[in-house]
Amino acid sequence: MKILLDECIPRKLKSSFVAHDCQTVPEAGLEGKKNGELLSIAEGKGFEVFLTLDKGIEFQQNLSGHRIAVIILKAKSNRVADLIPLMQDCITKLRSMRPGQILTIGE
Repeated sequence: MKILLDECIPRKLKSSFVAHDCQTVPEAGLEGKKNGELLSIAEGKGFEVFLTLDKGIEFQQNLSGHRIAVIILKAKSNRVADLIPLMQDCITKLRSMRPGQILTIGE
């Protein structure tokens, strides 16, 4: 699965997705893009899942009819130590993600 990590997600979390093609927004050349444009371009580049901490994205974006899904991580902070406990659930949920779906993992 091709996964895009938002700019707010620590780059170190890429190592949690060893069985997947995982890139950060800067690695994909998409830094500075706003959510709507970012998701459209990412979808065009073949990304299937966008991983973010942006809790507002589900209210700002309508993904029906899109091929990309979104996972929102809810944690105390964006520190690796706060996000690592969510990674196993995240990896498990990737198997059942559907295009256009928005899923929240965590608190």
